[in-house]
Amino acid sequence: MPDVGTITVVGVVVLVVMVVLFLKVRQKDLIGAMMQKRQASSKLVSRAEYVEGMERLPVSLSITEDSLYYENPDLEASFELNRIDEIEYHDELATGKNIPDNCTVLRLRSHGTTFEFLLEKPEGKKWMEALPPRSANYRPTAHAV
Repeated sequence: MPDVGTITVVGVVVLVVMVVLFLKVRQKDLIGAMMQKRQASSKLVSRAEYVEGMERLPVSLSITEDSLYYENPDLEASFELNRIDEIEYHDELATGKNIPDNCTVLRLRSHGTTFEFLLEKPEGKKWMEALPPRSANYRPTAHAV
């Protein structure tokens, strides 16, 4: 017959696992609500992971006529599109680390700082259409009227 100490330890472990699962599900719900909020004013809204170093944060990624937003319950950030110097799509992170086969990296550079987002491949194709790749050498040309 198990003693009270063993039952308590098992109970605490089960409780911790349940709390972690609850928090993950709740965060997905909150990100879904953020996506819903941005849907009306955005050209494209997707789930993504913001990659910073070894950390991957789930975010809602959206683009409007003049801005790109990435948000989750703990983070609200945006770029003005005219402040983005480079836009790239790759199959590995800037650190050289591979990503899952079903993902694409959206890499943005702004004033020498790199920002990376992991998107599922079908979403990556939509983003490529909404936010085409461009290099730092790209400068729109003015046409005389």
